[in-house]
Amino acid sequence: MNRRIYLLLFFLALIVQGAIASLQKIPGYLDADYYFAGGLRLVRGYGFTENYLWNYLDDPQGLPHPSHGYWMPLASILAAAGMWVTGQQTYAAARLGFILLAAAVPPLTANLAHTFAGRRELAIASGLLAIFSVFHLTFMPVTDNYAIYMILGGLYFLVMQRPRPWFWLGLLAGLMTLARTDGLIWLALTLMLAGWQLLSDRDDPSTRARTAFRFASLVMLGYLSIMGPWYARNLSAYGSLMSPGGSRTLWLTTYDETFVYPVSKLTMQSWLASGWPAIFKVRLWAFSNNVQTMIAAHAHLILFPFIVAGMWQYRTDRRVQVGLLAWFGLFIVMTFVFPFAGVRGSFFHAGAALQPLFWSLAPVGLESAVSALGRRRGWAIRQAQTVFRFAMVQMVVLLSAYLVWVRVFEKGWGEGENLYPSVEQFLVGQGIQPDEPVMVLNSPAYYLVTGRPAVVQPYGDPDTTVLVAKRFGVRYFVFESAGQLKPLKDLYQHPLDFDRFHYLGEVDGARIFEIDIDD
Repeated sequence: MNRRIYLLLFFLALIVQGAIASLQKIPGYLDADYYFAGGLRLVRGYGFTENYLWNYLDDPQGLPHPSHGYWMPLASILAAAGMWVTGQQTYAAARLGFILLAAAVPPLTANLAHTFAGRRELAIASGLLAIFSVFHLTFMPVTDNYAIYMILGGLYFLVMQRPRPWFWLGLLAGLMTLARTDGLIWLALTLMLAGWQLLSDRDDPSTRARTAFRFASLVMLGYLSIMGPWYARNLSAYGSLMSPGGSRTLWLTTYDETFVYPVSKLTMQSWLASGWPAIFKVRLWAFSNNVQTMIAAHAHLILFPFIVAGMWQYRTDRRVQVGLLAWFGLFIVMTFVFPFAGVRGSFFHAGAALQPLFWSLAPVGLESAVSALGRRRGWAIRQAQTVFRFAMVQMVVLLSAYLVWVRVFEKGWGEGENLYPSVEQFLVGQGIQPDEPVMVLNSPAYYLVTGRPAVVQPYGDPDTTVLVAKRFGVRYFVFESAGQLKPLKDLYQHPLDFDRFHYLGEVDGARIFEIDIDD
């Protein structure tokens, strides 16, 4: 396909991403705040450390603390790269790489689409679907993993076509794991793919065994060339290849327990004690929500039947088979193993790697559906396909515009960041020193806005809050109206009734307390 088309798709995407980015002056939510804050720490010479805690899952001992114990570091590294290149420690500089990657997704998708049907008009339609990415659109230019994962996923399916792809697929699986822990699924799929290919060979068993070892070695060499240094860092920081925090989420009985303190409360015994009816109920809830995510978020509502039809048409293509395995593998993990994380965004996040494949197959599936319907109704097939393809793209554009309006204008873009400057002004007015930590709902955002150390409000009763405050030397608690978890609701509603919490005042709905941490 003509390179000019790829360039046009890139620059059109760059215009759209730039327009969206101009409306988002702040990261807007916890994940993006965290990755941006991690990039700032790198640029400022603090390495992979954090002066804020957003959970207590790895049993932190104090501040500063080793960073990226739950979320992986690639997005922070990319944010730091933007600031290093520009020489500016600003959000605009940090997001530069994310905007460029987001703009590169449509031409990459068009390239992938062209490898399926070999037709320019279908490839262009796929590229346009990637530009107007509906549920993903407002998240693409922020400091998060969406654009990163789409690029890596698209490259993965392109590299699969190479004659000897094993090192490169391992490398991509390593980068995906450096972006998100569920990248390990892609490592497993790559090793499975190597074995799958060997099963079709007619060599004798001893030759197949040697070949299998060589393929697996190349995959692991590529993977460890990326992940080896990170695993070495984890060994130094935690004494294990992986941070202990992530595995403890296996035993959550509610999402709020992500913020539980102390983390020793999360055990298999506590999980089993919740009872099998509750355990099954949670997974049924996750199943229902994740099916909705598959249809609404991954497939943009209207594309789902066409993605399925496209997969059916190319069902013998190994890339489609791997894509289906990845989709259902992620669904199973995010439904039955980590249901709370899955429903709260991890399944949506992880599925971003599959979006270039979905966008590549949707126009093909639409065309086959129109052909089948047109033959029954006596339509001019080619003209009907063009009309329906245009209508599909137009509907995706309208859905994207609507969701941008809802998320950015109607709901407002931000989770606490706009509140924190006023809170900080109040604290400074109380004579509180800038190095004194505070307890807030979104600790990375508070650190970004003010530079002040911060820890997250724990899940628990007032006594738990005091325990956390004593452990980390926190005397000031910013209790936001959005943070009224059930065990602490009475403290917010009756701020004068608790002996160890001295009510200082209210700022835009946030009630500020001084905590008595002296025994």
